[in-house]
Amino acid sequence: MRKKHFYSLGFMVVLLTLLVSCKNEETFDNKVYISTGKLERIINKPSVTTEQFTIKVGMANLESAPVEVDLGADPSKLDVYTKIYNEKVEILPAEFYTISSNKAQISQGSVESTPVTVTFDKINTLDKEKIFVLPVSLTGGSLSILESQKTVFYVIKGGALIDVVADIEDNNLHIDQWKTPAPVNNLSQFTLEALIRVRNYDRMISTVMGIEGRFLIRLGDANFPANQIQVATSAGNMPGSDAATKGLPTNQWVHVAVTFNGQDKKIRIYIDGKEQSVANTSLSTVSFGVNGQNGFYIGRSYEDARFLAGDISECRIWNVERTAEQIAGNPYEVSPTADGLVAYWKCNEGSGSVVKDHTANGNDLTAKKTVKWTPVSLPTK
Repeated sequence: MRKKHFYSLGFMVVLLTLLVSCKNEETFDNKVYISTGKLERIINKPSVTTEQFTIKVGMANLESAPVEVDLGADPSKLDVYTKIYNEKVEILPAEFYTISSNKAQISQGSVESTPVTVTFDKINTLDKEKIFVLPVSLTGGSLSILESQKTVFYVIKGGALIDVVADIEDNNLHIDQWKTPAPVNNLSQFTLEALIRVRNYDRMISTVMGIEGRFLIRLGDANFPANQIQVATSAGNMPGSDAATKGLPTNQWVHVAVTFNGQDKKIRIYIDGKEQSVANTSLSTVSFGVNGQNGFYIGRSYEDARFLAGDISECRIWNVERTAEQIAGNPYEVSPTADGLVAYWKCNEGSGSVVKDHTANGNDLTAKKTVKWTPVSLPTK
């Protein structure tokens, strides 16, 4: 019995030696591979003109000398992508991208290369009905390549203009201290816009955006339909009650816009790009860049209970009175650099409690509590 155990022990020693030898041999065969993402998706939509990504090359072990790796566009890998994702695709034409270098350098004493930049341009001029793919592969160099991690696929395809929105039921968005208040102050004309989907109107007042006691877009009021837009200002409220023709639906997306002109003394309400109401006002200018708890809110006025029970997106302030055609033309997206756009909260972060101002003014909103984010696909086809 002891002899049998001795032979078994001897066998285990030999097996262990072989395993260690194999491991050492595997370690010795140092290979390079792409250490950054292997699939990068770009949504083709009007506001996206350029995108930029970096490629880094890694290896498992240090080398005694610098390592140089060749890389470049690799149309031959298009069939690989097609087989994996079962999509009909085309190779991205060369005029839509640049690769900063055809070599990646790994310095001695490092296991990862300096980045190579891939820049995409004129994305929004591509056919949105097609899917374009640019495979970039490692093609050679001073070390062998790990075949399974040698290619990154860049995919450009049309998609929803809005894919996530903020649910602000029992919540609100606020600026306590404006970073750049001047562009939204002393406005002699302006346009406020928001895309909303309300689940219910179970309170006397539901708030869209603005400042209580100055200029506010809300739904409902005492002796006023809970589902009708009302503009409440320091010089009076408008329009009159008309639930039969001006009440908003539940669980449907509605684009709301309000324009103000202090020269012709008019306030206009637009619903889905069509003028719904117009009224006179004695106001000459309005300021929204007010600091503190009595300042600008989305989803609150006077008290927290006047929240909007639903989703909101595409909130904007313009320093011009937009026309009906302009309002109707882009409810789902505008360029952050559009003329007259002074605040732009897309409400599409998808996580957290801060909502970014996409203009250069940087007046970000902060939620009362963490926002519930709702996946959507807008516009609906």
